[in-house]
Amino acid sequence: MPAGIKIEDLSFSYSPGRRVLKSVSLEIGPGEKFGIIGPSGSGKSTLLLHLNGVLEGETGSVTIGNIPVTGKNLPEVRRLVGLVFQNPDDQLFNPTVEEDVAFGPLNFGLPAADVRARVMAALAMMNLSGFEREISHHLSLGERKRVALATVLSMKPEVLAFDEPFSNLDPSMVMQLMEIMGSMVSTQVIVSQSVLPVIAICNRMAILKDGEIVAVGEPRTLAKDHVLMKASGLDLSLYRTLCRDL
Repeated sequence: MPAGIKIEDLSFSYSPGRRVLKSVSLEIGPGEKFGIIGPSGSGKSTLLLHLNGVLEGETGSVTIGNIPVTGKNLPEVRRLVGLVFQNPDDQLFNPTVEEDVAFGPLNFGLPAADVRARVMAALAMMNLSGFEREISHHLSLGERKRVALATVLSMKPEVLAFDEPFSNLDPSMVMQLMEIMGSMVSTQVIVSQSVLPVIAICNRMAILKDGEIVAVGEPRTLAKDHVLMKASGLDLSLYRTLCRDL
């Protein structure tokens, strides 16, 4: 069973007096697909970066499974939590796809045969078998996003944290990525301004506004609360009108 996540009373500021997160508390169950939506600047990505210790809260705590996210626990935490950045080029820095995907397992000190097996399995899961010798930065954006996810999957994390995974993808790529995410047995935290894919794929979601959690619940139930969504800067009335007209 993958690890769950517990966030308690978490606050964070990039500069004094300007809190980006304000006493955020969330509990995400093992194996749950959990969405975090909210307008730009609400603190979604900042919250995600606390899950594997890229950022450290001023107050409160984050626990992965039964391991507190603290400085001394970071190596263990980062084995458990894989972070997939919004821009795949932030994760791809080796000459070839194979080298990018092998980087994490090699850093774990695994034998070459185990690394190779993990690379092949991660690429197969991302429908990238045969791409081993391709130059990562010569691929399309959708392909690079899948390679970036493969670099995380090769480390076999129990928790996958996605920052805007659907941004800049065409509809067919969004569908493909949703199918891949839906097939994975892991705890997933999906931060996105693309509300509709989050509603479609997640078991539960939270709405974050101005650094505070304003609602948590079943995605379709929250999305049907038009007053809540509009007050949270997530007005879906245009989508509803278009879908009725089609």
